[in-house]
This record gives sequence, structure tokens and C-alpha cells, in this order.
Amino acid sequence: MAVDKPAWQNALLNSIEVGIVVVDTNFQVEEFNQFMENHSGVQASDIIGKPIFPFFEEIDQAWFENKCQPVFSMNTPVFVIWEQRQYLFKFGSSRPITSSSDYMYQNITILPICANNGQVERICILVYDMTDQAMSKARVDKLNDELKVISRVDGLTGLYNRRYWQERFEREFKLTIRNNKPISVLMLDIDHFKAVNDTHGHQAGDKVIQSLAMLIRKATRETDICGRYGGEEFAILLPDTNTETAKIVAERIRKVSERYMVKHDSIEMHFTVSIGIAEFSPEYKRPLVWLEAADQALYKAKENGRNQVIFAE
Repeated sequence: MAVDKPAWQNALLNSIEVGIVVVDTNFQVEEFNQFMENHSGVQASDIIGKPIFPFFEEIDQAWFENKCQPVFSMNTPVFVIWEQRQYLFKFGSSRPITSSSDYMYQNITILPICANNGQVERICILVYDMTDQAMSKARVDKLNDELKVISRVDGLTGLYNRRYWQERFEREFKLTIRNNKPISVLMLDIDHFKAVNDTHGHQAGDKVIQSLAMLIRKATRETDICGRYGGEEFAILLPDTNTETAKIVAERIRKVSERYMVKHDSIEMHFTVSIGIAEFSPEYKRPLVWLEAADQALYKAKENGRNQVIFAE
């Protein structure tokens, strides 16, 4: 039978900004404070004396009973943080306008309540609103992810920047030595690029660079490692690719670049690329030696008239 509580006790339970639910060993509700009423829409008069689970179907009953078992049997508190489980009670966000979360993130503390004989006859479930902390952490995590991307990606093209591309290149070099699988590197350069800048301006030159980056993305696989090596020069690492297959990729890029028209304001521009290819060989003892071989092939393509693909010797 319910016992009337003193007025001060009711005032305390209903003014505190923490959810308070007391249940017995059968999980029948004996206390349900104002915080719980406000966020659940369930009135204390409707739930007290009844099992909690029918009112909150989102609670995994088997999981929750297992979580409470040491509280009852060992008189030991149990804690569940929002990073382990977003919520126990599926409440809407306490700040629906300013919060980016649809639901309230919660920390849960489950405390034993002992009878005079020392036996745990009830447990108290404390519900803490952690939405602000969770959203702050999410914003920090998102910012860190964005900074990580910025540190790896070339701002103009969206491809890897030179520093990160070289990191990946050196990592693949070490893996190739162990795995002994074919892998090729391509070095590309836009032909007569200085003339584009001198004639049409740097913005037009940037548009050409962006166009080539887009064509490279379309011509390569997700597993290929593409980067802007500097200025109008690009580097592409093709894992599991021998010289013959690398040439197919290179020719695809060369031909589509030759046909592609770049529009900038009222200007229409065409461009071509020269490409050098070097398949990995055990003779390349250091990664830069391998890359230099592809670079030398690129310069030979330029010396031979540009708009062509040349293999490293």
C-alpha cells in the first residue's frame, strides 16, 4: 500500500532535474518523479503499482533485468553511460529547437535500496540528461574528421595532396616488397600549362586542373591512389596493376583529356597530358627511385612531342 510522503519530500523529488524511478523486485513502479512525467508523458498516478515495461516498450527487458541482477543480488550499483547505450527511456530532446539530436542521450545509475533486514527489495533508477555533452562531443569529433580530411586533401582538386600521397606511396612500396604483387605508378603533367595561365589567367588554369582531376577520378578505381603532386602535375598509384594494364588506364586518361572541353566564362579550352609509367621492380631500392623512374618517363613523353604515354626504362 502506498504511503503518503511528506510535502518536502515530494517537492524535492519533483524539483530535481534528474529522472527518478523506483521499482521493486518484480519491476513494479513505486516512485515516478516530475522529471519522468514531463519527458515521458506518463503520469505517476497511471504507472505506480504497475510493471514498468509495458509503458516503455523501447526498454530491452531481458537486457535490463540482467543489468539489474547484481544490484539486487550483490547490493552493487550499476552504471550505463550514453556512449554504451544512447538511452534507456526514449525521450525526445529536451531542447528540440536548439539541439541537433532527436532524442535525449542519458546516463543511467541503478542503485540498490535495502530493507531493514539488509535485503535489496527495491532499486532506484536515476536518469541524467546528457544530450548537451553528447552533442558537444559529436561536434568535436566532426571537426576532427574535417581537419583530418583537410590535412590529406588538395583544396583545389579534391584529390590527395602531395604530402599524404607520398605517405601512401611509401606505405605501398613497403607492402609491395613483402607481397611481390604487380603495382604501377603514373606521373601526369598538363601540356603547355603555362600558356593557359598566361593567355587566359590563373582562374582558367585552375579550371583546367580541376577538370583533369575530375577525369582522373572517373578513369580510376576506388582502390587507386590519386594525388595532385604539385602545380599541374598529378601522380596515380595503381595497386595490382602491371605495365600493360597501367597503359590502358593512362591512355584512357590521355584520350578523354584530349577530347574534353573546359569552359571558363566565355572561353572554351582544350588541353592534353603527357604521362610516364613505371611498374615496380626490385631494382628500385627506395620509393623515390621508383617515382623518379616514372617522372623521367614523363619528361621523355614531353621531349618526344607531348600528348603521349611513355614507359620507364
